[in-house]
Amino acid sequence: MKSLPQRTCIGCNTQKNKNELIRIVKNKEGTIFIDKTGKAQGRGAYLCNDVHCLEKAIKSKRLERVFETKIADEIYDNLRGVMLDE
Repeated sequence: MKSLPQRTCIGCNTQKNKNELIRIVKNKEGTIFIDKTGKAQGRGAYLCNDVHCLEKAIKSKRLERVFETKIADEIYDNLRGVMLDE
């Protein structure tokens, strides 16, 4: 049986199957967006589909360290919206 790839949530630091997490990507142009397919080009970070994990990542500035850039509040608001919709 084929094993599923594991990724670590940057909020709670737990390992889960890749398909259970939300992927956030920074591409070559510096655009940060949510990758629904999981296959977009660029640097990726993973978060649980939980607002608490997102809030931990924001408070600790973990996403900013992973992508080595300042992240606008609109991106965080967009992430909150995606997590609350699902």
